[in-house]
Amino acid sequence: MKSATNIRNVAIILLIAAAVYALGSTGDFAVSFLVQLVSLAFLAALAWIGSRLYYEHRIDIHSLGSRRRAVLYLALGVLALALTALDRFWSSGLGTVAWLIVVGACVYALYSVYRSLKQY
Repeated sequence: MKSATNIRNVAIILLIAAAVYALGSTGDFAVSFLVQLVSLAFLAALAWIGSRLYYEHRIDIHSLGSRRRAVLYLALGVLALALTALDRFWSSGLGTVAWLIVVGACVYALYSVYRSLKQY
């Protein structure tokens, strides 16, 4: 039973490698399309994980109170915007420092919400 699963997994990896090799010889457009497709699949998986975590912990989230919940949602939103604007921020030295400050503030806000959740 295990060997059949291993053979199947190796076949899938070889199929993906053959597709990347075949698309690589057709030009940059096909490779960039494949990279975008994998990136979107990864983001969809992250969204699914986020929704599952929300459903599992929604009672805890609603027990935080309005102020802490607002801090949580605001920090997550600003962090998402900072991650999507990574290339623009990192194009200059001052932008890199600003990005690090924004991400650090978001991480601190998330930690403070987590700490207040575990306090009770």
